[in-house]
Amino acid sequence: MKIVSTIILIVLILLAVSSGSTKVALMQQDVEFFGKYGFSNSLLIAYGLVQVIGGVLMVFKKTRFVGAAIVAITFLTSLAVLLMEGSLPVSAVTIVALLLLGMTMKQSWKTAALK
Repeated sequence: MKIVSTIILIVLILLAVSSGSTKVALMQQDVEFFGKYGFSNSLLIAYGLVQVIGGVLMVFKKTRFVGAAIVAITFLTSLAVLLMEGSLPVSAVTIVALLLLGMTMKQSWKTAALK
């Protein structure tokens, strides 16, 4: 089970960092997509930085819970925009990622409580 948890954690970290990086880099697809819903370039960069920071915090055991919570909040925001757009397949993937983030938060909370 530890191997599976580690793989899930790595995937979530990579997802958060890559997702945030595309926003910080102002990739045209993100600028157009989020721009329709009121995200300025400055807000999109800040939003992306928060995702990257959350992903980096997930690397370390002591900050994993906070990092996962930050990423979960940003993914919930993205989910809301995706649902408004009507993008159901990507919304479904985001929901799975949110569930996995919840599991990561629960696991890191238990680990911290045992110490």
